[in-house]
Amino acid sequence: MTSILSAAFRRVSSLVLLAAVPLVSACRASVRTSAEPQFIHPDGPPANPFSPAVRVGNIIFVSGTLGTKPDGTLVPGGIQPETRQLLENVKRTLAAAGVGMDRVVKCTVFLADLKEWPAMNEVYRGYFSNGNYPARTAVQATLLFGARVEMECAAAAT
Repeated sequence: MTSILSAAFRRVSSLVLLAAVPLVSACRASVRTSAEPQFIHPDGPPANPFSPAVRVGNIIFVSGTLGTKPDGTLVPGGIQPETRQLLENVKRTLAAAGVGMDRVVKCTVFLADLKEWPAMNEVYRGYFSNGNYPARTAVQATLLFGARVEMECAAAAT
């Protein structure tokens, strides 16, 4: 009886493996064709060793963005002008990827001082319509160039 069950198990196992091969192959092909990264550079080739955004499948990842002007200097005036400028920078990067701020699903906010969170929020609110705010995390961090705020975002592509 044991040898009969063992032989039956081997036959079923072989059939399962044969059925799984096309599925695994299809999954691999899908990953290769639909998830090729697209590197987004709205201002031409990057000066630094990172991309402003990368699209993989239907997700666009926007790198940490500061409130810098096109010449790379921070806008003066503190947290609110920096927040406004960085969100304009994110908006421009997303537009280069073919989507708007309404497609943002997640933001991570880095603040030099968490006490500036309410002032940052006043500006942030204006960039998302109808109260459809992205999921968000805020943390305190030491930021480059003396910035008060930095933000990275993820958006759903259309």
